[in-house]
Amino acid sequence: MQEGVQKNLKNSKTPHPVCSETAKKRYEAPCFGHTEEKRKGETRMNASDKEAYRKYVDRRAARSPVLRNAVAAFWTGGSICVLGQLLTALYRALGASAEMVGTLVAVTLVFFAALLTGLGIFDRIARYAGAGTLVPITGFANAVVSPAMDTKSEGVVIGIGGKIFAVAGPVLLYACLAGAIYGVIYYIVGLF
Repeated sequence: MQEGVQKNLKNSKTPHPVCSETAKKRYEAPCFGHTEEKRKGETRMNASDKEAYRKYVDRRAARSPVLRNAVAAFWTGGSICVLGQLLTALYRALGASAEMVGTLVAVTLVFFAALLTGLGIFDRIARYAGAGTLVPITGFANAVVSPAMDTKSEGVVIGIGGKIFAVAGPVLLYACLAGAIYGVIYYIVGLF
C-alpha cells in the first residue's frame, strides 16, 4: 500500500502539502485538486492528534457556571409561572369562566413574549435565564417570532411567511399528529 502512495505522490503534479504529509503518515492517497486556500488548516487526524486537540479545546473552552445557570433558569421560569397565576386570578376576578381563563392566560403570555421578542428584550432575558424562558409557553412564542424577525428583510411572503415556522413548525406538526392519533384512540376506546 505504501508503494501505491509513493507512486501517487510522484505522479501527481502538485498534491496539497498538508494532505501529502498526512498521506505519508497514514499510508493513504494524498488529496489532489484542492487549492491551498480551500484546504488551509484542514487535515485528517489520527488518534493521538484527536486526543491532543481535545485537551487543547478543554483548556481553552470557557467553563459554564452550572449552578448560576440553574438558579437563573429556575428563578425566571418560576417568575413566568407566577405571572401566569396572577393573570389567572385577574381573569377570574373579571368574571371569565374556568375554561376561558386558561385560554386567556396562554394568549396573554404568548402575546407578551412575542412583543418582547420583537422589541429585542426577550433575547436578553433568555441569555440570562437560558431554559427558564424556553420551557413555558413563552419559549414557543419566541420560537415563532424570532425567525420572522430575522428574515423580515427578505419580504413578507418569502421572508416572514416562509420562515416564521422554521423552528416551531416541527413542534406544531407533531402536536397535531399526536392529537389526531390520541383522538382516534380515544374514539375507539369510547366505543367499548
